[in-house]
Parts: sequence; C-alpha cells; structure tokens
Amino acid sequence: MTDASRSATRAFRVAYDGREYAGFQRQPHATTVEGTLLRALAEHGVLDRGDGPTHATPPGYAAAGRTDAGVSAVAQTVAFAAPDWLTPRAFNGHLPGSVRVWAAADAPDGLHATHDAVRRTYRYHLFAPARGEEGTNCDHAVDDDRVRDALARLSGEHDFQNLTSDETGTVRDLTASATREGDLLVVEVSAGGFPRALVRRLVATVRAVGRGAADLTLIDRLLAPEPVPGELGIGPAPPEPLVLWDVSYDGVSFAVDPEAAESARVALGERYRDARHAAAATGAIRDRIAETDATR
Repeated sequence: MTDASRSATRAFRVAYDGREYAGFQRQPHATTVEGTLLRALAEHGVLDRGDGPTHATPPGYAAAGRTDAGVSAVAQTVAFAAPDWLTPRAFNGHLPGSVRVWAAADAPDGLHATHDAVRRTYRYHLFAPARGEEGTNCDHAVDDDRVRDALARLSGEHDFQNLTSDETGTVRDLTASATREGDLLVVEVSAGGFPRALVRRLVATVRAVGRGAADLTLIDRLLAPEPVPGELGIGPAPPEPLVLWDVSYDGVSFAVDPEAAESARVALGERYRDARHAAAATGAIRDRIAETDATR
C-alpha cells in the first residue's frame, strides 16, 4: 500500500489532445485519458496496481468531467490524496506528450472534483466563415448575427431534454456566446454541468440556424416541454473541435508550474504542427483534383 492515503488532497489541471483517445473515462479495453493518468500514477507508486490501473485509484480520486471520444481539454481537473513530491512536472514524467499536467492546487480535505465544481466552460471551434465575405465557402458560411440570436435564445435556464440523450438532470442554467476568429467561430458555453452531448448538439443547432437551414423557431421547438421525434431532432456536431476550457471551484486557486506548462506548450505545439501538415496534404489533393476537373 502506498502512502497516498496519508497525503493532502491536491487538484491537478490536465490538458490533452483527445483525438487519439476513446474519451476521458477509463474503459477496460480502450485507450482513455483517465486510464493514461492512472497508469502514470501507478508507475510513480502513488497507487497500488491491484487488478491493474484500470481499476485502481488513489484515495479520494475524482475528475471534473467525462469528455467524449475525440474531445480535448485544457483544464480537465483531477483531485485526490497526493504526496507532496507529486508536482505537475513530476506527474508528466510518466505521461505521453498528448496528456500534460500543467498546474496544481492545495484543495480542501474531501474536495470532490466532480460534485464540487461550480462552473464548467466548453469552447467549440467551429469552421464557419462569415457569410458575405469574399471567397466564402457557401456550404459552411454562417450569418454571425443569426448565430448570436440563436445563442441568446439558448442562454438562461431551460430544460434541454431535446438536446441530450440523458433522461434526468436536463434542466440547466446556461450562458452561450460566440467570438469570430477568422474562419472560425468560437462558441463558448458555460453551466454548472452538462447532460450528455449537450454542447455538441447545441452547436449543431446554432450552425443550422446560422447557415439558414433552420430558423429561430427550431430553438423554441427544442426547448419546449414536448419531446421532439428522433427524425426531427438534432444530432451532435463532431467532437474534435470541442475543448473543456475551464472548471472552477470555490476556494481553490491553481498555481501554474512553469516547467510543466512549457512542456505542455511544446508537446501540444508539435501535435498542432503535425495536424497542420496533414491538413496541408489533404488540401493539396483537393486542389489538384479541382484543377484537373477544371481543365476538362
């Protein structure tokens, strides 16, 4: 048995590129972010392996949220009884470049990273050029004013039963906004917690309104108490552009570990570069085919 049970509760900020993971929550036969974190703690001797890292957790362990497969994070938070020497930079010693711990906080005894979170914020990086600009791709372009009107209507306390597969816990007090960053529309959504896939379905709804494929009455229909038939419902937007952006706790202040933060910046920067290279190759193939077709 390790000495973790005699240690103080610590909370750690975790950033990760979720594209190669089957979600955050550990699973017996899949590679997950949580499984990767627990495996690292086992390598550090912070927890007993027991039946394996999939099953073992340190005393008091909990995580802020269970992001879906493909979803990334900058402020996922895990808290547990940790020895004093387990700093973010030490934690990273047994983690891959796709998962980096970059900040930590002394937490009140008994802090539960899931239940004690008071606010969670997600950002969705939607590729959606502004409609009317030169060179706009009409298939993806949106009217920013329509998007913001849609987000305003979705903000506030509503029952989001028609935008999630969950059957309980669907009433939420939510704030939503959007910021234009070139061809990207960054949709930010905050609430105390989120039912399953709510943010991605919300983005899909807003995108449909912004493109003109639906009008604002769709939102009224989705927020109404009557269930929406499946064939008329809204499916979730793709997971890869979604990031768990922030999680806040009363009385918990995180201190950035400069060395760990730089390690995260470099490691995730390399993954960003690789993704850009892959996208450039795909774009070149697209352009070559378009040029060939134009000469026919």
